[in-house]
Amino acid sequence: MSTVYINSASCISVQDTLSENILQNLKPENSVKIIKAIEPNYKEFIPPSMIRRMSKTVKMSSVASHYALKEAGIEQPDAIIVGTGMGCSQDSEKFLKNVIDNHEEFLTPTFFIQSTHNTVAGQIALGLQCHGYNFTYVNTSSSLEFSFLDALLQIKDGEAENVLVGSTDEQTDRTMELYCLNNTVKKEADLPADYLNSTTNGVIWGEGASFFVLGKDKTENAYAKLTDIKISNGLDLEETSDFIQKFLTKNNLSAKDIDAVILGYSGDANSDAYYTKAMDLFQDSALLYYKHLSGEFNTASGFSTFIACHILKDQQIPEVMMINTERKERVKNILLYNHLAGSDHSLVLLEKA
Repeated sequence: MSTVYINSASCISVQDTLSENILQNLKPENSVKIIKAIEPNYKEFIPPSMIRRMSKTVKMSSVASHYALKEAGIEQPDAIIVGTGMGCSQDSEKFLKNVIDNHEEFLTPTFFIQSTHNTVAGQIALGLQCHGYNFTYVNTSSSLEFSFLDALLQIKDGEAENVLVGSTDEQTDRTMELYCLNNTVKKEADLPADYLNSTTNGVIWGEGASFFVLGKDKTENAYAKLTDIKISNGLDLEETSDFIQKFLTKNNLSAKDIDAVILGYSGDANSDAYYTKAMDLFQDSALLYYKHLSGEFNTASGFSTFIACHILKDQQIPEVMMINTERKERVKNILLYNHLAGSDHSLVLLEKA
């Protein structure tokens, strides 16, 4: 089995992740219900006539993928694979509003065409004139992990040498209203959120797009080796330790071999219990969390993967992410554990390139 490398990583998020010195400039946010992404000047990357017709998630993904390909020195990837939980929900809402406002008559197809989940991967391929394998995964919080798995198979089977893999999700007004109504998002009274010791349910919602170039060959600027991925749709709390232990054993590792564990604490008291259970396994590891920096959303694990890549490359662990005081002089193996509201559990193992 050949090794697969993450040769570039790019991210648009609620942090200024397109700038330099990313790990030094991370700022937590725990006092608002919904946090919006810091967007670049799209006119530098996309013709103004096209910007008008693009939803936020397409714009974010176009720019993030541009940066990822540029950093990897790749003009034309062999495949484009994108994971998304909500897809182009902005255009979906516009289309449905048109249906209601026009009494289901005289509808223009534009919003419907642009509302499908695979619009992002399609638009990137059109921009690059890439005719290779093009696929979109819609698996709630494990959408990126399924995309990574597909890319691993493509490379290891010799079907591709360089694969552009991304994850993206946007916020829309109506969806956020519904999330507030069904208590997915925290109530004002429960703010500021205590991410690590929360006694209330609900989360602070974010958004973003993260893109990576996976390659068969290691480049000069490679971030990490993508060692393995494990996904489980459902998991009982008591099964958490076994789920992680079996994954480590499969990769000939023990808990002591993991230098840092990045956990998806979201401030939701019910579902965060899984992360607390997982922490018990890693007495000698640096324990980190990240959703106080990114917010919770379907593909928030893209942000944690991006940060993990920088930790491995720069050999620095940001103070703002630390749960315990364990410090490692050398970070070789990082384990990422994520789920959304207790479903779709994923483990990603990264190793220093």
